[in-house]
Amino acid sequence: MVGVVIGLESLGIPLPGEIVLVSSALLASQHGDINPYILGACATAGAIIGDSIGYAIGRKGGRPLLARLGAKFPKHFGEAQIAMAERSFQKWGMWAVFFGRFVALLRIFAGPLAGVLRMPYWKFLIANVLGGIVWAGGTTAVVYSVGVVAEAWLKRFSWLGLLLAVLIGIASMLILRNRAKKAAEREPSAGEPDPVPVPAAD
Repeated sequence: MVGVVIGLESLGIPLPGEIVLVSSALLASQHGDINPYILGACATAGAIIGDSIGYAIGRKGGRPLLARLGAKFPKHFGEAQIAMAERSFQKWGMWAVFFGRFVALLRIFAGPLAGVLRMPYWKFLIANVLGGIVWAGGTTAVVYSVGVVAEAWLKRFSWLGLLLAVLIGIASMLILRNRAKKAAEREPSAGEPDPVPVPAAD
């Protein structure tokens, strides 16, 4: 389930992959029948495979694909969000794919947008694989280790850990949405004419 959710999110479908991953790692730290190595491997595989499929779809669909996604998911694929993601890609290149794993909005965009912008596949693949391993595998290892260390506390208040993960996920989405809104306000509206200069008085 974790691999599928993260794969679909990396594919370009707005799903709470980070919340699912953190929650699952916390549960694994308290239940011996959930193998953290398998959990981390499934999460990593889902991230890499989902991003690769998203890249292929973006490369084939091009910008019309982003326009269709914007019509279906205006809060995630609106003009402001796409513009912010494009600026990140233009500035950072393949590093945007790697570090995009750690940002909810870019995690959804990374694969399809890299394909739309025709990033060389070998560059995308390197950043995709490394980012998937560090983000999915690293998050699983860190959260699981913290859960094991705090096992006695979590056994009594395990619901607080899950609640904290949900609150962190919601807070990150709200922050990114606010940044995207501010970016949209700074961008000139499409089709808006340039201001006409007023001649100086004699």
